[in-house]
Amino acid sequence: MRFFVTMPLPEPGMTLLREAGTVVVPERSPDLAAVCASGEYDVVVAQLTDVFDAAVLAGARLRGISNYAVGYDNIDVAAATRRGIRVCNTPSVLTDATADVAMLLILATARRCVEADAFVRAGRFTGWEPSLLLGGDVSGAALGLAGFGRIARAVARRALGFGMTVRCTSRRPVDEPGVERVDWDELVARSDFLSLHVPLTAETRHLVDASVLRRMKRSAILINTARGPIVDERALVEALRNGEIAGAGLDVYEDEPRPAPGLADLPNTTLLPHVGSATRSVRAKMAESCARNAIALAAGEAVRVVNPEAAA
Repeated sequence: MRFFVTMPLPEPGMTLLREAGTVVVPERSPDLAAVCASGEYDVVVAQLTDVFDAAVLAGARLRGISNYAVGYDNIDVAAATRRGIRVCNTPSVLTDATADVAMLLILATARRCVEADAFVRAGRFTGWEPSLLLGGDVSGAALGLAGFGRIARAVARRALGFGMTVRCTSRRPVDEPGVERVDWDELVARSDFLSLHVPLTAETRHLVDASVLRRMKRSAILINTARGPIVDERALVEALRNGEIAGAGLDVYEDEPRPAPGLADLPNTTLLPHVGSATRSVRAKMAESCARNAIALAAGEAVRVVNPEAAA
Protein backbone atom coordinates (compact mmCIF):
# COMPACT_ATOMS: atom_id res chain seq x y z
CA MET A 1 0.00 0.00 0.00
CA ARG A 2 1.23 3.47 -0.87
CA PHE A 3 0.26 6.48 1.23
CA PHE A 4 0.97 10.17 0.70
CA VAL A 5 0.61 11.99 4.03
CA THR A 6 0.44 15.76 3.61
CA MET A 7 1.37 16.38 7.27
CA PRO A 8 2.50 13.80 9.86
CA LEU A 9 -0.30 12.40 12.00
CA PRO A 10 0.05 12.02 15.76
CA GLU A 11 0.80 8.52 16.97
CA PRO A 12 -0.43 5.84 16.61
CA GLY A 13 -1.50 6.95 13.13
CA MET A 14 1.93 7.04 11.51
CA THR A 15 2.92 3.68 12.98
CA LEU A 16 -0.21 2.03 11.56
CA LEU A 17 0.45 3.48 8.10
CA ARG A 18 4.12 2.44 8.08
CA GLU A 19 3.22 -1.08 9.16
CA ALA A 20 0.74 -1.29 6.29
CA GLY A 21 2.90 0.02 3.47
CA THR A 22 5.04 2.82 2.07
CA VAL A 23 4.53 6.29 3.55
CA VAL A 24 5.70 9.53 1.94
CA VAL A 25 5.61 12.81 3.88
CA PRO A 26 6.71 15.92 1.94
CA GLU A 27 9.23 18.37 3.37
CA ARG A 28 7.27 21.35 2.06
CA SER A 29 3.75 22.14 0.89
CA PRO A 30 3.02 19.71 -1.97
CA ASP A 31 1.46 20.21 -5.38
CA LEU A 32 -1.66 18.20 -4.63
CA ALA A 33 -2.78 18.01 -8.25
CA ALA A 34 0.54 16.45 -9.24
CA VAL A 35 0.46 14.07 -6.28
CA CYS A 36 -3.07 12.93 -7.09
CA ALA A 37 -2.35 12.47 -10.80
CA SER A 38 1.01 10.73 -10.38
CA GLY A 39 -0.41 7.24 -9.96
CA GLU A 40 2.25 6.63 -7.30
CA TYR A 41 -0.15 6.53 -4.37
CA ASP A 42 -3.26 4.59 -3.40
CA VAL A 43 -4.47 7.06 -0.77
CA VAL A 44 -3.76 10.63 0.23
CA VAL A 45 -4.00 11.24 3.99
CA ALA A 46 -5.17 14.84 4.14
CA GLN A 47 -5.60 17.68 6.61
CA LEU A 48 -8.57 20.07 6.65
CA THR A 49 -6.23 22.78 5.30
CA ASP A 50 -5.56 20.73 2.12
CA VAL A 51 -7.89 21.79 -0.69
CA PHE A 52 -9.03 19.09 -3.11
CA ASP A 53 -11.19 21.01 -5.57
CA ALA A 54 -12.30 19.89 -9.02
CA ALA A 55 -9.09 21.20 -10.62
CA VAL A 56 -6.88 19.27 -8.18
CA LEU A 57 -8.89 16.08 -8.73
CA ALA A 58 -9.29 16.43 -12.50
CA GLY A 59 -6.55 13.92 -13.32
CA ALA A 60 -6.46 12.08 -10.01
CA ARG A 61 -5.57 8.40 -9.91
CA LEU A 62 -6.31 7.45 -6.33
CA ARG A 63 -8.35 4.89 -4.46
CA GLY A 64 -9.22 7.29 -1.70
CA ILE A 65 -8.68 10.38 0.43
CA SER A 66 -8.63 9.94 4.20
CA ASN A 67 -9.34 13.30 5.84
CA TYR A 68 -7.98 13.93 9.33
CA ALA A 69 -11.10 15.85 10.40
CA VAL A 70 -14.80 15.38 10.96
CA GLY A 71 -15.58 18.03 8.32
CA TYR A 72 -14.74 17.52 4.65
CA ASP A 73 -15.63 20.85 3.07
CA ASN A 74 -12.00 21.03 1.89
CA ILE A 75 -12.81 18.24 -0.59
CA ASP A 76 -15.03 18.53 -3.66
CA VAL A 77 -16.83 15.29 -2.89
CA ALA A 78 -18.79 15.34 -6.16
CA ALA A 79 -15.55 15.63 -8.15
CA ALA A 80 -14.01 12.81 -6.13
CA THR A 81 -17.06 10.64 -6.74
CA ARG A 82 -16.85 11.21 -10.50
CA ARG A 83 -13.26 9.92 -10.38
CA GLY A 84 -14.28 6.88 -8.29
CA ILE A 85 -12.33 8.20 -5.29
CA ARG A 86 -13.78 7.26 -1.91
CA VAL A 87 -13.55 9.86 0.87
CA CYS A 88 -13.36 9.17 4.62
CA ASN A 89 -13.50 11.47 7.62
CA THR A 90 -13.16 10.98 11.39
CA PRO A 91 -16.55 11.58 13.04
CA SER A 92 -17.56 10.68 16.60
CA VAL A 93 -14.12 10.70 18.25
CA LEU A 94 -14.03 14.49 18.69
CA THR A 95 -17.65 15.03 19.75
CA ASP A 96 -17.12 15.53 23.46
CA ALA A 97 -13.93 17.57 23.12
CA THR A 98 -15.58 20.02 20.72
CA ALA A 99 -18.71 20.23 22.86
CA ASP A 100 -16.48 21.09 25.82
CA VAL A 101 -14.95 23.96 23.85
CA ALA A 102 -18.38 25.26 22.85
CA MET A 103 -19.34 25.40 26.53
CA LEU A 104 -15.97 26.97 27.32
CA LEU A 105 -16.68 29.75 24.81
CA ILE A 106 -20.17 30.28 26.22
CA LEU A 107 -18.83 30.63 29.77
CA ALA A 108 -15.68 32.57 28.93
CA THR A 109 -17.43 35.11 26.72
CA ALA A 110 -20.40 35.63 29.02
CA ARG A 111 -18.18 36.07 32.08
CA ARG A 112 -15.53 38.16 30.25
CA CYS A 113 -12.71 35.77 31.14
CA VAL A 114 -10.24 37.07 28.55
CA GLU A 115 -10.69 40.65 29.79
CA ALA A 116 -10.45 39.53 33.40
CA ASP A 117 -7.26 37.55 32.80
CA ALA A 118 -5.61 40.52 31.05
CA PHE A 119 -6.81 42.80 33.87
CA VAL A 120 -5.03 40.72 36.51
CA ARG A 121 -1.87 40.21 34.45
CA ALA A 122 -1.59 43.95 33.86
CA GLY A 123 -1.54 44.55 37.62
CA ARG A 124 -4.83 46.43 37.56
CA PHE A 125 -6.61 44.25 40.14
CA THR A 126 -6.50 46.17 43.42
CA GLY A 127 -9.30 44.38 45.25
CA TRP A 128 -12.91 43.26 45.04
CA GLU A 129 -15.44 45.80 43.80
CA PRO A 130 -19.22 45.40 43.41
CA SER A 131 -19.23 46.40 39.71
CA LEU A 132 -15.90 44.97 38.58
CA LEU A 133 -16.08 43.20 35.17
CA LEU A 134 -19.76 42.32 35.36
CA GLY A 135 -20.79 39.70 32.82
CA GLY A 136 -23.93 37.93 31.67
CA ASP A 137 -25.76 34.98 33.17
CA VAL A 138 -25.37 31.47 31.78
CA SER A 139 -27.59 29.58 34.21
CA GLY A 140 -31.19 30.16 33.16
CA ALA A 141 -30.21 31.62 29.78
CA ALA A 142 -31.59 30.41 26.44
CA LEU A 143 -29.20 28.46 24.23
CA GLY A 144 -29.99 28.12 20.55
CA LEU A 145 -28.27 25.36 18.58
CA ALA A 146 -28.12 25.74 14.80
CA GLY A 147 -28.16 22.09 13.77
CA PHE A 148 -28.55 19.06 16.00
CA GLY A 149 -25.90 16.51 15.12
CA ARG A 150 -23.54 14.69 17.47
CA ILE A 151 -21.70 17.77 18.74
CA ALA A 152 -24.85 19.87 19.18
CA ARG A 153 -26.47 17.05 21.17
CA ALA A 154 -23.42 16.89 23.43
CA VAL A 155 -23.54 20.68 23.92
CA ALA A 156 -27.25 20.43 24.75
CA ARG A 157 -26.58 17.89 27.50
CA ARG A 158 -23.91 20.14 29.00
CA ALA A 159 -26.12 23.22 28.76
CA LEU A 160 -29.03 21.47 30.46
CA GLY A 161 -26.67 20.69 33.32
CA PHE A 162 -26.10 24.43 33.66
CA GLY A 163 -29.84 25.03 33.88
CA MET A 164 -30.10 26.57 30.42
CA THR A 165 -33.18 26.47 28.21
CA VAL A 166 -32.18 24.67 25.01
CA ARG A 167 -33.73 25.02 21.55
CA CYS A 168 -32.45 23.81 18.20
CA THR A 169 -33.08 23.67 14.49
CA SER A 170 -33.08 20.26 12.85
CA ARG A 171 -34.31 18.64 9.68
CA ARG A 172 -35.24 15.56 11.69
CA PRO A 173 -37.48 15.15 14.74
CA VAL A 174 -35.68 15.84 18.01
CA ASP A 175 -36.00 13.26 20.77
CA GLU A 176 -33.48 14.71 23.24
CA PRO A 177 -35.22 15.34 26.60
CA GLY A 178 -35.36 19.04 27.45
CA VAL A 179 -34.60 20.26 23.90
CA GLU A 180 -37.23 22.08 21.86
CA ARG A 181 -37.12 22.10 18.06
CA VAL A 182 -37.96 25.49 16.50
CA ASP A 183 -37.48 27.18 13.14
CA TRP A 184 -34.44 29.29 12.31
CA ASP A 185 -36.10 32.68 12.72
CA GLU A 186 -37.40 31.81 16.16
CA LEU A 187 -34.02 30.43 17.20
CA VAL A 188 -32.30 33.66 16.15
CA ALA A 189 -34.81 35.89 17.92
CA ARG A 190 -35.06 34.00 21.23
CA SER A 191 -31.48 32.85 21.93
CA ASP A 192 -29.23 34.43 24.53
CA PHE A 193 -26.45 32.28 23.06
CA LEU A 194 -26.57 31.16 19.42
CA SER A 195 -24.17 28.25 18.84
CA LEU A 196 -23.45 26.98 15.32
CA HIS A 197 -23.25 23.25 14.59
CA VAL A 198 -23.99 22.88 10.88
CA PRO A 199 -21.63 21.68 8.14
CA LEU A 200 -20.26 24.20 5.66
CA THR A 201 -22.25 23.94 2.43
CA ALA A 202 -23.45 26.36 -0.22
CA GLU A 203 -26.63 26.75 1.85
CA THR A 204 -24.88 27.46 5.15
CA ARG A 205 -22.14 29.80 3.89
CA HIS A 206 -22.85 33.14 5.58
CA LEU A 207 -25.85 31.61 7.34
CA VAL A 208 -25.18 34.27 9.98
CA ASP A 209 -25.04 37.50 8.01
CA ALA A 210 -25.79 41.14 8.82
CA SER A 211 -29.55 40.61 8.72
CA VAL A 212 -29.37 37.68 11.16
CA LEU A 213 -27.11 39.62 13.50
CA ARG A 214 -29.60 42.50 13.53
CA ARG A 215 -32.41 40.10 14.49
CA MET A 216 -30.51 38.67 17.46
CA LYS A 217 -30.97 40.06 20.95
CA ARG A 218 -28.66 42.95 21.72
CA SER A 219 -27.58 40.94 24.77
CA ALA A 220 -26.92 37.78 22.73
CA ILE A 221 -23.58 36.04 22.21
CA LEU A 222 -22.63 34.15 19.03
CA ILE A 223 -20.62 30.91 19.37
CA ASN A 224 -18.93 29.18 16.42
CA THR A 225 -17.04 25.88 16.71
CA ALA A 226 -18.17 24.61 13.29
CA ARG A 227 -16.64 26.30 10.24
CA GLY A 228 -15.61 29.93 9.86
CA PRO A 229 -17.43 30.82 6.62
CA ILE A 230 -20.80 30.01 8.20
CA VAL A 231 -20.47 33.54 9.64
CA ASP A 232 -20.04 36.71 7.61
CA GLU A 233 -17.16 37.79 9.79
CA ARG A 234 -16.95 41.35 8.57
CA ALA A 235 -20.63 41.81 9.37
CA LEU A 236 -19.92 40.29 12.77
CA VAL A 237 -17.19 42.85 13.47
CA GLU A 238 -19.61 45.68 12.68
CA ALA A 239 -22.35 44.14 14.81
CA LEU A 240 -19.98 43.82 17.76
CA ARG A 241 -18.69 47.36 17.33
CA ASN A 242 -22.19 48.81 17.09
CA GLY A 243 -23.60 46.86 20.02
CA GLU A 244 -26.04 44.89 17.87
CA ILE A 245 -24.98 41.79 19.84
CA ALA A 246 -23.09 41.56 23.11
CA GLY A 247 -20.21 39.27 22.16
CA ALA A 248 -18.79 36.36 20.20
CA GLY A 249 -16.80 33.25 21.05
CA LEU A 250 -15.03 31.76 18.03
CA ASP A 251 -12.79 28.75 17.46
CA VAL A 252 -12.90 28.99 13.65
CA TYR A 253 -12.59 31.85 11.14
CA GLU A 254 -13.87 32.75 7.72
CA ASP A 255 -10.40 33.34 6.28
CA GLU A 256 -8.50 31.00 8.57
CA PRO A 257 -5.99 31.42 10.10
CA ARG A 258 -6.61 35.19 9.96
CA PRO A 259 -9.61 36.65 11.82
CA ALA A 260 -11.42 39.42 9.96
CA PRO A 261 -9.77 42.85 10.34
CA GLY A 262 -10.68 44.41 13.65
CA LEU A 263 -12.02 41.24 15.26
CA ALA A 264 -8.99 40.68 17.48
CA ASP A 265 -9.17 44.29 18.70
CA LEU A 266 -12.62 43.91 20.20
CA PRO A 267 -12.83 43.29 23.95
CA ASN A 268 -16.16 41.45 23.75
CA THR A 269 -14.73 38.40 21.97
CA THR A 270 -13.09 35.13 22.96
CA LEU A 271 -10.89 33.87 20.14
CA LEU A 272 -9.37 30.38 20.05
CA PRO A 273 -7.02 28.92 17.37
CA HIS A 274 -9.23 26.04 16.07
CA VAL A 275 -8.62 23.82 19.08
CA GLY A 276 -12.04 22.13 19.34
CA SER A 277 -10.53 18.65 19.16
CA ALA A 278 -7.17 19.55 20.70
CA THR A 279 -6.74 17.08 23.51
CA ARG A 280 -3.95 14.52 23.42
CA SER A 281 -6.28 11.55 23.57
CA VAL A 282 -8.71 12.85 20.95
CA ARG A 283 -6.03 13.77 18.44
CA ALA A 284 -4.48 10.31 18.90
CA LYS A 285 -7.86 8.62 18.36
CA MET A 286 -8.46 10.78 15.29
CA ALA A 287 -5.06 9.76 13.91
CA GLU A 288 -5.76 6.08 14.49
CA SER A 289 -9.18 6.37 12.85
CA CYS A 290 -7.74 8.29 9.91
CA ALA A 291 -4.97 5.75 9.41
CA ARG A 292 -7.31 2.77 9.60
CA ASN A 293 -9.59 4.49 7.08
CA ALA A 294 -6.63 5.02 4.74
CA ILE A 295 -5.59 1.37 5.01
CA ALA A 296 -9.14 0.17 4.27
CA LEU A 297 -9.37 2.53 1.28
CA ALA A 298 -6.04 1.32 -0.11
CA ALA A 299 -7.09 -2.31 0.32
CA GLY A 300 -10.48 -1.74 -1.27
CA GLU A 301 -12.18 -2.94 1.89
CA ALA A 302 -15.56 -1.90 3.26
CA VAL A 303 -15.29 1.30 5.30
CA ARG A 304 -17.58 4.17 6.23
CA VAL A 305 -17.22 6.80 3.49
CA VAL A 306 -18.98 10.11 2.88
CA ASN A 307 -19.62 9.18 -0.77
CA PRO A 308 -20.66 5.51 -0.97
CA GLU A 309 -21.77 6.03 -4.58
CA ALA A 310 -18.08 6.36 -5.55
CA ALA A 311 -17.69 2.60 -5.16
CA ALA A 312 -20.69 1.84 -7.38
